[in-house]
Amino acid sequence: MTKVKIYSTPTCPYCKIAKEYLKNNKVDFEDIDVSTDHEKAHVMIEKSGQMGVPVIIVEKDGKEEIMVGFDQAALAKIIETNK
Repeated sequence: MTKVKIYSTPTCPYCKIAKEYLKNNKVDFEDIDVSTDHEKAHVMIEKSGQMGVPVIIVEKDGKEEIMVGFDQAALAKIIETNK
């Protein structure tokens, strides 16, 4: 089973675009607002090494693909590869 998490903030335009892309492609995802959840923000920084959002994590079979920022073509490839 593929799990997608997106670490985001309400004011981030790229976060909104990424979430809209996932919704339009019928990809279920967990949206984590790091502006209000400081524990999850710390997890995001540990996993990605970045403080910027969005951070998108696609997990399948215990392996994670981590994307910092939003690159539609790269995300499409990761999701398609991990279906």
